[in-house]
Amino acid sequence: MGKPKKERSLAENEARAVNRMLRVSPQKLNLVAALIRGKKASKALAELEFSRKRIAGDVRKTLQSAIANAENNHDLDVDSLVVAEAYVGKALVMKRFSPRARGRASRIEKPFSHLTIVVREVEESA
Repeated sequence: MGKPKKERSLAENEARAVNRMLRVSPQKLNLVAALIRGKKASKALAELEFSRKRIAGDVRKTLQSAIANAENNHDLDVDSLVVAEAYVGKALVMKRFSPRARGRASRIEKPFSHLTIVVREVEESA
C-alpha cells in the first residue's frame, strides 16, 4: 500500500535546491543571495565565482544543484533558467562562552542558516 505520492509544491517549469545548516549568519547569507535574485542562472554562477564573500562558494554549489535538478529531474532547458527565488532561513544558534577580563565571561553566538534557491524556466522573448 504505502502512502499516496505528495503533490509537487512547485510549478512545472521550476526546480529547487535546499542547503541546510550553513555555518553563517542569515544576515550575511542574505547579502549573497540578494546578488543572484532575478538573474539568469549562468550570470549568477559567474557572479558567485568571483565574489569575495566566504559563503559564496556554498551558495554557488546550491545554485548548481538547483540547475542540475531542473535539467535531470524536470527536463528543463538549462540556458533559459532564471533564479526566481533565493531566500534564507534561520537555523539553530550554538551558544558558547568565552573568558573575558577580570574573571568575567561573555556569550558567543554561532548562528546557522538554511538557503533555498528556486530556478524557473522562462521563454526567450525576441
